[in-house]
Amino acid sequence: MRKAKTQAHVFSISKHHVQSISMAIVAFIVMTFLIVTMLTTAGNHSRFSSSALHDWTAQMQSEWFIHILGNENRYYLDGLEDSSTPNLGTAVLELATNMNVEDPRTFLGRELPGFSAFDDTIAVAGEGTDFTTMSMESAPPPEVQQEQGNTTAGNDGEDSEQRETTAAVDDEDPLIHISHAHNRESFYPEIDEDEPFHPETNIVKVGEYLADNFRDYGLPVEVSADDIQHMLNERDLPYHQSYEVAREVVVENMEENDELEFFFDLHRDSVSAEHTTATINEETYARTFFVVGEDHPDYEKNLAMAEEIHERLEDEWPGLSRGVIIRGGSGTNGIFNQDLSPNSMLIEFGGVDNTFEELYRSADAMAEVLQEYIYEEIEEE
Repeated sequence: MRKAKTQAHVFSISKHHVQSISMAIVAFIVMTFLIVTMLTTAGNHSRFSSSALHDWTAQMQSEWFIHILGNENRYYLDGLEDSSTPNLGTAVLELATNMNVEDPRTFLGRELPGFSAFDDTIAVAGEGTDFTTMSMESAPPPEVQQEQGNTTAGNDGEDSEQRETTAAVDDEDPLIHISHAHNRESFYPEIDEDEPFHPETNIVKVGEYLADNFRDYGLPVEVSADDIQHMLNERDLPYHQSYEVAREVVVENMEENDELEFFFDLHRDSVSAEHTTATINEETYARTFFVVGEDHPDYEKNLAMAEEIHERLEDEWPGLSRGVIIRGGSGTNGIFNQDLSPNSMLIEFGGVDNTFEELYRSADAMAEVLQEYIYEEIEEE
């Protein structure tokens, strides 16, 4: 009788040890999987940094962090409609796979071609702005790129070395630099073409008009007239490297002009007029959109500036700004040369269906708001 009890006791202990070892093995596998996922999904520029931790934790439900704080201070839980603890399994899934069960885009983005274009984050939504009306880039068709590569783009036969240094510079040391990484983006109402890309009638005209406004406000400015598309074609580079080539131009100008502090890269959107046109005080304006690249450590400074300019525009011209979006990750540049200065912005002016008249009205409004902001920043220095 005693022998049977002893055997039962031994068997019970062995079963308990087996369960403990099994749980430890499972926990080890899960933790290893999570660590490997974190190390392999972070970019080289952000590994083992605060920005990497921010990106990883951003994948998890924010309620988890509120509940953690709520364990120490119950007031944090008062603002929650549902004070129940979030599902641990869901949190582990989101952290391990970068998939959010509440956001279908995270499931489809890796499977459907082009779906990653909707991965942008809306930092500030202007009127009518949602994930169906996001800013969209469109490259020229291959045949158009080849055709344009054989032109001199309005430089009257100058060689490529001369073209790469063309910039309208004021006599006084410029404070503002205006560039156009996609310099041939154009507008259907202003050209007789099948595609909205033109070597002369394009977004550069808006940049020149904006610069004239700055000069009227007493702010020295330079406008890059470099034909980035021609430079791409000469080097046989793809369109998505426009920002890398434009960066060379901006850096060169920064080295030549130490006083440069504010940098504006002007573009036009590819969406239709219903999303890019606003009627304000019985006049039509080309709506603006601010794009902030998040793939560099200090992007929040650029974001703060964009949000501030958006708010000021909305105070004076309600509906003019479509908002501020954050763009990064695979499939896009994700920096847009904004790492060169905290006072750098990418501004979309209108879309393919807007006219220069509408664009210039928007440039007038933008210049008024920006000059106030710039003078305030100068006074603080």
